[in-house]
Amino acid sequence: MSLSRSIVEAVVEDVAFGGNGVARHEGKAVFIPFSIDGERVSARIVKEKKKFAEAALEKVIEPSPHRVEAPCRYFQRCGGCSYQHIDYGHQLEIKSRQVEQTLRRVGRLEKVPMQAIIPSPENYGYRNRIRMHIDNGVVGFYARDGHELIEIESCTIASSEVNEGLQRLRSRPVYDGDYTISENTAGKFFEQTNYAVGEEMLALVGRLVKQGQSLLVDAYCGSGFFAKHLADQFEKVVGIEENEHAVDYARRTAAPNEQYIAGDVEYHLPDVLAAAEQGMTTLILDPPAIGITPRVSDLILASMPGELVYVSCNPATLARDLVHFCRSYELLSVTPLDMFPQTAEIEVVAHLRKISR
Repeated sequence: MSLSRSIVEAVVEDVAFGGNGVARHEGKAVFIPFSIDGERVSARIVKEKKKFAEAALEKVIEPSPHRVEAPCRYFQRCGGCSYQHIDYGHQLEIKSRQVEQTLRRVGRLEKVPMQAIIPSPENYGYRNRIRMHIDNGVVGFYARDGHELIEIESCTIASSEVNEGLQRLRSRPVYDGDYTISENTAGKFFEQTNYAVGEEMLALVGRLVKQGQSLLVDAYCGSGFFAKHLADQFEKVVGIEENEHAVDYARRTAAPNEQYIAGDVEYHLPDVLAAAEQGMTTLILDPPAIGITPRVSDLILASMPGELVYVSCNPATLARDLVHFCRSYELLSVTPLDMFPQTAEIEVVAHLRKISR
């Protein structure tokens, strides 16, 4: 029986990575945005597939005790936030659970050494930059579904300085296109968007790295976010990054034991690891959301650095890559960090150590 465009009533069992509640109806999973685990809701089916359906929330019949009023007037229309209807403590529980479930399901890990999620000190007003789009005089973010541009006067998760910049952008005629509004406009490269959680991440990685290692290799190093913080713990630090602006900045502020290479990690990693002392190297991986390539994975397993610290913004690609590493490395800890409160995004730090044969 087709569910298309029908109204169904169901209990939400979980919240999936990406932010949609998961219910079941007639044996089929139904994904319902803006719903919370434990709620009884009615929803209108908008798309049906063979094994699941997508729905729009019609009514919350029995609300969760974790449901709150969203402070943003654009919420549910703007595509940025997914969790403003959920109290912050429960957001953290959901995200931590999603990480563990993903590593078990995708990574086929029987045991996941989960650590407590690190929260953001501020769950609103924390973003130090936003990317705005302008089309025919409309300044805003794209809608949750589709390419409609929602005009935005202020963003509740952006800092006051960024919102002041948004007001300046809105006050003058500008060409159509994309504009980044940042507290720090000097950099043309990636930096952590939540300063406070970025500091927590630095402290975490600093605690994880083994003392007494001779070489730190920071792959996808950006402007040296980890490398510079950890440089005094190693005899030598080598960063690899394809963004030449970031590498130029890293070089200009480098200590004598720091070296930064501009280029592809796949190309430069073999030479860097070949010169490393066996077992005395720590490798930090901080790739984009797509994770590392099979080639990079093979290079790592061929050289076997003593320790791996994998920083991921996508639990699914982290899980995929851990499938390969956990044959030769012990997974010591998995720590989620809430870099982006109110959104479905999750940051994760996984720590692995080479298994002694």
